[in-house]
Amino acid sequence: MRRHWLVACCGLCVLFAGLRLAPHPSLREQIASSSAVFDADGRLLRLTLAADQQYRLWTPLSQVAPDFTAALLLHEDRHFRWHPGVNPAALLRAAAATYGGGARQGGSTVTMQLARLLYGLNTRTPAGKLRQIAAALWLELRYSKHDILEAEINLLPYGQNIQGVGAASLVYFGKTPDHLTLPEALALVLIPQSPAARAPEGQEPAGLRTARLRLFGDWQEAHPQAREVAELMQPPLRFRSLEQLPFAAPHLCDALLEVPGHEPAIRTTLDSALQRLLEERIRSYVRRESRIGIVNASALLVDTRDLAVKALVGSADFFDGNIEGQVDGVFAKRSPGSALKPFLYALAMDQGLVHPQSVLKDAPVAFGPFAPENFDGSFAGPITVHDALIRSRNIPAVALAARLAQPDFYDFLKLAGISRMASREHYGLALTLGGGEVTMEEMARLYAMLANRGLLRPLRYRVDEPQQPGLRLLSEEASFMVRDILQDNPRPDAVAAQPVARLSVAWKTGTSWGFRDAWTAGLFGPYALVVWIGNFDGSGNPAFVGAQAAAPLFFEIVDAVQAQRPNLREPPWRVPSGLVRVQVCSASGDLPNADCPQTSPTWFIPGKSPIRLSNVHRRVLVNLRTGRQACAGDPAQDLRSEVYEFWPSDLQRLFAQAGMPRRRPPPPGDCAPAAVAGTPPAITSPLSGATYTLRTARLGHEAVQLSAIAEADVRSLYWFVGGSFVASAGPAQSLPWVPPGSGRYQLRVVDDHGRADSRELRVEVAP
Repeated sequence: MRRHWLVACCGLCVLFAGLRLAPHPSLREQIASSSAVFDADGRLLRLTLAADQQYRLWTPLSQVAPDFTAALLLHEDRHFRWHPGVNPAALLRAAAATYGGGARQGGSTVTMQLARLLYGLNTRTPAGKLRQIAAALWLELRYSKHDILEAEINLLPYGQNIQGVGAASLVYFGKTPDHLTLPEALALVLIPQSPAARAPEGQEPAGLRTARLRLFGDWQEAHPQAREVAELMQPPLRFRSLEQLPFAAPHLCDALLEVPGHEPAIRTTLDSALQRLLEERIRSYVRRESRIGIVNASALLVDTRDLAVKALVGSADFFDGNIEGQVDGVFAKRSPGSALKPFLYALAMDQGLVHPQSVLKDAPVAFGPFAPENFDGSFAGPITVHDALIRSRNIPAVALAARLAQPDFYDFLKLAGISRMASREHYGLALTLGGGEVTMEEMARLYAMLANRGLLRPLRYRVDEPQQPGLRLLSEEASFMVRDILQDNPRPDAVAAQPVARLSVAWKTGTSWGFRDAWTAGLFGPYALVVWIGNFDGSGNPAFVGAQAAAPLFFEIVDAVQAQRPNLREPPWRVPSGLVRVQVCSASGDLPNADCPQTSPTWFIPGKSPIRLSNVHRRVLVNLRTGRQACAGDPAQDLRSEVYEFWPSDLQRLFAQAGMPRRRPPPPGDCAPAAVAGTPPAITSPLSGATYTLRTARLGHEAVQLSAIAEADVRSLYWFVGGSFVASAGPAQSLPWVPPGSGRYQLRVVDDHGRADSRELRVEVAP
């Protein structure tokens, strides 16, 4: 007999183990959950409805205050840990009281309550109660006590369409259940016994308060030390309502809730105080500037230390259909205008093309069929990299982009993760001036890269996202030099009267073609900030100019953040070990020769930055009697040494147009030159690689214009086609040439010093 009992027990154990270990859906999978979005400090931003239209946020048992769990078992099921799902003594006691004429009592265990809630059982009849008992036993066979208790606390009814302690804690007390106080925990234990009568709103109902104090008496018997907090139990609690649930940071919440497979509770990196600040600044600015058609704006604030998104405002008003407010401007593709120029210059610095004081040419030029213009339609002549970037000159930027090797600017943007780019040929050199499209998120990532010394890292939206090591796209030295330049960019006039910023601000604007987008992006303190002004339908407005529309809002936010965070400090910004400070000739950006009258300091990367001796200023011996350059054998008493600036002819012309003509060096003397020195002429027309099509009927009237840039000491240029002389002209003149017919022609220009340039031209004569 004993052996049979042993076999039976072993069989039951095997059956129990089989039921427990056999694959079956978890209780969590059977319970629909809401989604909750929190800020970095755990404050609720959004609570959604579950699929069954209940506010029910799945909350693991480990994330519930232990006092709540202990009070629940104390009040509902003191023997939960030991019974098999049913407590026979409690059931008999409840049946005797209920059917013996006494007050109705409940004998359900936590497991039985879960069975009723999970399977929707009607337990008011004996048959329903039996089904509940069977279901409870079945649950205990397949699930652990931990899983059963966890599921129960997530299904407890709290009135209206609120279920589970997770949702109830957020709705009624505005906090997650792991932060419940003892009075709050006791109240949430009691409400499910009569949710319709006890569901609170505002001040705690008297009946709930009485029941809570009674339960606290039982609690003190089990926890004698609780007498020390007895006074805290007396004041009535205050409860919030469903109408008070927050709907904050709507664009970010929507974006995160749309991610497939997200957890019920999403903890963002958002700082609620900064989020509100940006929203208020944008609302105020748009309201003030609506008179000129500024009705919408977006902004993104990122902590460059860990790439955490601290504030994200997708539009000026999420609920305004007139501006399509529910569109998220942070993730929309828009033309950046000149806002990406800092990275072009950083790339050129890394490729050894320029340093901050290198002199570039801001003069009319064509790159094949592309002839860029500056925003103001004027030309500055010679301009340093420092000033060209701050003043956002287009022509120097395009000319520099044309000199980039591997990677060029297109490759750089691809490596930087700019999405949905068309082919290289689609953009050409116009990519430098905003010919492509970027999102605000991509823009913020690039500017944060400058703060992180050339390391590109993805932005972080959730606190559980790990920080990435990053991809190096720029050197520390180039990142430092570009940020140093951008810090010299003066604040716009619209905010010039504001107090001087405590933190340095490195910033740049951008304006897209057609005045569709106005941008300002930059760095201050530990933050990268991007601001966009425009319309989501793409319509333009002459007011949408980066410096005039976006920059004032940008600096309002910068000032407001500093006012809110008076102890804000900049991260350490040391000079990279690979940089040195050198003096260069101010006029040329090259190492000063003996005749350079003025020098200025610049950052320089030894072994990489371009280095040569300046030749703009040259000393010339002048024969005072003839006014020409001296010849060998001229009497010494007739000679005087003078320094002249040798600028090419196109820059000489710009100086003259600006009312600042440069004194040209005297013509050569009546003698053979000692040597051919200086820069040879450079053909500017016809364009390199272009094909010129002429019509037969107009062959005598249509011409190809011949022009070239020459040194300051050149008086005449001589043009040749093949081996035949065509004509001569001054350096500032354009010479028309009529080709005899279709074919390829070799053009050559020679200056009066014997220096030359050549170019092949293709001509097609059409009917």
